[in-house]
Amino acid sequence: MKYLPLVWAGIWRKRGRSLLIFLQVAVAFTLFGVLQGVKTGAEHAVAAARADLLIVHSRLGFAVPLTLAMLEPIRSVPGVKEAIPVALIFGAYQKPDQQVALVGIKPDPGWLSAFTYTSSPAYAKALRATRTGALVNLALARKYGWKVGDRIPVMTGVAQHSGSTVWTFEVVGTFTDSDIATQTTNILVNYDYLNEARVSGKDTVNHFRLAIADPRAAATICEAIDARFANSPNETRSESMRELAQEDLQSIGNLEFLIRAVVAAVMAALLFATATMMMQSMRERTPEIAVLKTVGFTSGTVFALTLAESALLCVVAGGVGLAVATLAFPFASRFVHGISMPWIIIGLGLASALGVALVSSAVPAIRAARLEVATALAEQ
Repeated sequence: MKYLPLVWAGIWRKRGRSLLIFLQVAVAFTLFGVLQGVKTGAEHAVAAARADLLIVHSRLGFAVPLTLAMLEPIRSVPGVKEAIPVALIFGAYQKPDQQVALVGIKPDPGWLSAFTYTSSPAYAKALRATRTGALVNLALARKYGWKVGDRIPVMTGVAQHSGSTVWTFEVVGTFTDSDIATQTTNILVNYDYLNEARVSGKDTVNHFRLAIADPRAAATICEAIDARFANSPNETRSESMRELAQEDLQSIGNLEFLIRAVVAAVMAALLFATATMMMQSMRERTPEIAVLKTVGFTSGTVFALTLAESALLCVVAGGVGLAVATLAFPFASRFVHGISMPWIIIGLGLASALGVALVSSAVPAIRAARLEVATALAEQ
């Protein structure tokens, strides 16, 4: 500790240079923290996705409808606990930019088990009993101030037999969704009402939502369903929610490789910049180092002091960068759910900052330790 004032004085000898190194390291480790947080968020999303919930959709894509007649054959597949048809109609509430999604379902007893939704039994019962009833996402209800008993008109592109494209529903309750990747614009309504009232698309669904007894049998059940409709006009592709989450992650490429490549490039650039500045600093301080050796400082002590200056500056700057990244996570979580900074990442970041400091200052420290007093003073 007795050398700390000397180390501190060395850091602030050139305030501008020290501040520049500090900012470079802080920005680099802010980026490091943010990227690691995004990776953690993506892994959390996949881990949180349920493997006991399946989606059965057309092999040609979600936009191609399936027939309602497929419901009973799907329910008869061994291992399927519940199967619910789902029809989607997209529209807007009051203004074109206020988008909502009408999710038509058959609210049979136990239908909630096929979804990631949570609602009270009273609300679920009210949806079954009310032909034009609707359960609205709690976040959506708070946004527009909806409450039970309100009637909400939704402008769509789907015509009713009356010729109107505006569908009106009565709010009978709310629900929440534990799926962090799901939109909060969903409004659950009765499929039977939608199916009977719409002019086109009779007896079709966008997909089926299934709950299965054993998540370990998900792959087997998916294969059995797809085999049942193979070589038919309605070939299917069945997937678990976890598989869908993994596919979404893979669609953006190898995220881990991408993050490692970016971090490696940033660290290499940082190492080069920091080493250049440390070399310049040691050249400017040649007379001071010679004086230190003259008054009794050993080569080992000079070497250690040089490394300590760089280590203190870089580790503190790295810590500040990681702190900035952590503070930004609550705001970033609105767009990328589940991002966080595990302690192991903080430790790895600080260790990396120390590594950058030691590597970048190793050559200047060796030169300082080997400096000959007579030669250094003769050059001045």
